[in-house]
Amino acid sequence: MSRISVRGFAVASATAVTTVGAVVGVASGSSQGSADPVEATAADATLLADISAGNHAQAQTASLTEQADAQSTAAEAEAKKSAEEAARKQAAKDAAAKKLAEEKKAAEAKAAKEREAELKAARSESRADASDFGVQSSYTVAEVQAMARQMVPGDQFQCFSNIVDHESSWNYRASNPSSGAYGLMQALPGSKMSSAGADWQTNPATQIKWGLGYMSDRYGGPCGAWEFWQANNWY
Repeated sequence: MSRISVRGFAVASATAVTTVGAVVGVASGSSQGSADPVEATAADATLLADISAGNHAQAQTASLTEQADAQSTAAEAEAKKSAEEAARKQAAKDAAAKKLAEEKKAAEAKAAKEREAELKAARSESRADASDFGVQSSYTVAEVQAMARQMVPGDQFQCFSNIVDHESSWNYRASNPSSGAYGLMQALPGSKMSSAGADWQTNPATQIKWGLGYMSDRYGGPCGAWEFWQANNWY
């Protein structure tokens, strides 16, 4: 029962009791002169009983109103408590998510910095140059790979090898007649490699030198080039 309905019931009960009392009083007063003492006593007793019943009804109504008020107050307090708890949990969840995102960002930045340092160190390593190898009329795959191992930084060699495997299968004379691509790295056009040496068509060391420069300038190194190659099938 709501506060309004309980209070309405209380008002109605009080009104009813007052009306009954008034009617009984009028009836008693109008017949007072002619009624005998026994009848007057009975009428008075009836009036007192009605008044007592009315007071009892009013007391019950007041009690119900107080109970309704108490229940409403308790419900409001519980709702407020629940809302505060939900807000606290959401705030904790948001804080945890923010912290996780910040930690992830910091870890990614650290990894990128370490990778850059590794690449820089790899580039600064003392490696063999194309001019360190004697010129031959021809080279086997094993000889070409041995040159590459001496020229390419150790931590980048596998990536370099993966690209050469796909592009030319380590054939330094590989030529694509339709596109004009040439050599170990399938430079397009092959004449690009002249920037590394005039013997780019016949010397695998010259081709390796050019390939390393190209991969480093464009992708940061052979592993960057290999990562791009895997996504696009070219580099």
